[in-house]
Amino acid sequence: MTTRETSTMNHDNPTSAMRLKNKRAIVTAGGSGMGRAGCLLFAREGAAVVVVDIDAAAAQRTVDEIKAAGGTAHAITADLLQAEECHRIVHDGARLLGGLDLLWNHAGMPGPAEVEGLDLVEYEKAMSLNVRSGLLSTGAAVKYMREAGGGSILFTASVAGLVGSMMAPVYSGAKFGVVGMAMSLAQRFAADNIRVNALCPGLTDTPMLPKFVNRNNDPSVQEENTRKLNAAIPMGRPGRPEELAHAALWLLSDDASYVTGVALPVDGGYVCR
Repeated sequence: MTTRETSTMNHDNPTSAMRLKNKRAIVTAGGSGMGRAGCLLFAREGAAVVVVDIDAAAAQRTVDEIKAAGGTAHAITADLLQAEECHRIVHDGARLLGGLDLLWNHAGMPGPAEVEGLDLVEYEKAMSLNVRSGLLSTGAAVKYMREAGGGSILFTASVAGLVGSMMAPVYSGAKFGVVGMAMSLAQRFAADNIRVNALCPGLTDTPMLPKFVNRNNDPSVQEENTRKLNAAIPMGRPGRPEELAHAALWLLSDDASYVTGVALPVDGGYVCR
């Protein structure tokens, strides 16, 4: 029996339609936060999932949770700052899954906050992880999706890729690049029945949130910055990882079959102010 035939999880309602039934998915940065929430949700919706993370233990915890619920998952440890690793996760993931239908390029990092005296090493890391890693993984994934007759690719951008962030110029620049890249690739691969979209989270309650709120690691500004950021969100709170995961599910699933080249803000109303 193939992975595609065994990639379902038990539901409280066994008659409900699973939106990713028999789909094969790779998710980067799947060990925590939004990526973890996405992996768990995708598996509940019928996908077999490869969980990629630089933290081997975190990736395995996500896999163990999926398997405990009756799903199919595999863990791959990788440092996506290394170009060859971006290719390897796709080739190894497709081998484990027996092909590939879905790719969520979710890995990213805040990068340096300062422009004055910019740390070029940290700048290069941020640009490599936020932009280059997803582009390289996508380049490797297209072959497998063409073989499958199509597929769906999702990039995690940010509201900072839609409206500039004064707190995070490097991150904002990178995420504007991700949005543009997704729109370009959507056109490039439409004839292959491969959809490409970008998810643009606003402030979200994940382990990375303190790094965004307190860019200079100054405890005295943490509470004040959190207050200011929440005040800028019409809904008055950060998002939950599960809320972002549901948006990712929709964009990746056939429910969004006529949606490509979209940068979807999921931000409590931040960009509509």
